Amino acid sequence: MTGTVTDTYAAALQHDIADLPDDARLVGVVRRPTGWFSALVDENVPALGPPESLLSETKQRQEDLQLQGLCDEEAHNAAWTETDFEARYREHLATDDAARDAVDSLAEEVKDGGSVALVCFEGESKRCHRRILDDVIRDRAGIGDE
Repeated sequence: MTGTVTDTYAAALQHDIADLPDDARLVGVVRRPTGWFSALVDENVPALGPPESLLSETKQRQEDLQLQGLCDEEAHNAAWTETDFEARYREHLATDDAARDAVDSLAEEVKDGGSVALVCFEGESKRCHRRILDDVIRDRAGIGDE
């Protein structure tokens, strides 16, 4: 029996609008969790957050784009593209030992019938690493998109 992988964001949990399986284990996937974020999830796995260098570079580019007149969401999404965020994050998941081990562990949990919900800060309108991670875990667990 194969489990499920879903994802959501912190504000959706706070406002009880996240559409998750009742038995989903909430796994935070942020590099620098706040105290209130840690209280929302069952566990946080910092190794599954993007590397600090990628976070810093993308944030700086986002700020530069905002100074040029882009709104927060547009600047975020443009910075994501300009820093090659997705490819670099996938590389992190494939080459960082702690990240690879954490992905393998979550994939095994799902293969064994567990439900995992990946949680971070970005809302639905911004590009986010948790969606890439969702895809990687599904692939590793041998399940397709639901």
